Amino acid sequence: MSTSEPTRPIGSEGIPSTQRAAVLHAARDVRIESRPVPTPAADEVLVRVTAVGVCGSDVHFYHDGRLGDWRVDEPLVLGHESGGVIVAVGADVDPGRIGERVSIEPQHPSHTSPETLRGEYNLDPEMQFYAVPGTDGAFQEHVTIQSHFAFAIPDTVSDDAAALMEPLSVAIATARKAAIQPGSRVLIAGAGPIGIVSAQVARAFGATEVIVSDLAEARRASALTFGATRVIDPAHDDVSSLDGTVDAFIDASGAAPAVKSGIRAVRPGGRVVLVGMGIDEMPLPITHIQNNELIITGVFRYANTWPAAIALVADGRVDLDRMVTGRFGLDRVTDALDSTSDPATIKSIVTPNS
Repeated sequence: MSTSEPTRPIGSEGIPSTQRAAVLHAARDVRIESRPVPTPAADEVLVRVTAVGVCGSDVHFYHDGRLGDWRVDEPLVLGHESGGVIVAVGADVDPGRIGERVSIEPQHPSHTSPETLRGEYNLDPEMQFYAVPGTDGAFQEHVTIQSHFAFAIPDTVSDDAAALMEPLSVAIATARKAAIQPGSRVLIAGAGPIGIVSAQVARAFGATEVIVSDLAEARRASALTFGATRVIDPAHDDVSSLDGTVDAFIDASGAAPAVKSGIRAVRPGGRVVLVGMGIDEMPLPITHIQNNELIITGVFRYANTWPAAIALVADGRVDLDRMVTGRFGLDRVTDALDSTSDPATIKSIVTPNS
């Protein structure tokens, strides 16, 4: 990912010069190709990828060839939820890290942008991010990443969990924005992967009531096994009937009706955090927001979350392994992407080196 001049990596002996990669050329056009194994720059490590989670953004790119303002105009390797083993390091990285199992934070911000200097590096407009046009992701056998974004994981943390630290980090960033604390009452719209992991994080942060709404019965049932204390079918139950009794509302659905009803469920002075990818614009109850001084914000990725994510998993307070509902080799990447349409799917994992 680095734009600095590559140097000869330490430990590269025995590493093949080429690798397999699943490359998206256009909507629903994924091809398994041979590509050079990337060379880590001086401050980077080369990681042999052991697991990659399938994210909703990958699915959008696969189905539509675009996501928001991003378009796939040239071949792109998808996948940004990843982990693996360091097999070589750049000249400025401790060779002792070779062999280390890591979880990858898939970002490369500018060192000097105002956003980075404020500690909000996730908002850097020049960010290079895995699987966003211009930067290849992890549906390939090896990737490079700056060494400080390759986080060592304990032996008790699985390869799958190492990859899923990424969506867990989204949930941690969300919980921080929602100001969840012991005794909080939280409403979450959407019981997909982000809604499920957000429910776990809410409980880990001390929430005593976590209410999850979703149209799919299978997803509601899953939520109850991952920390939800109550589930709601919004097709039959009026979420806004909670009528200002929850401390925070997290939208992980992107659905306009869920956002509007969720806002009305929040107590005066409470918080609304928008995480789900939905339509670009929607009407909101502005007078209600003003009169109740609601704090509304969005979440765009994360910053400074990986240490907390690893600690929550290592301590058993968040269960990522149980979220995995399917595993696919690199040759079956399209099956992995299509699997997300099944309501019984929580997280599909791609194993590039299996």
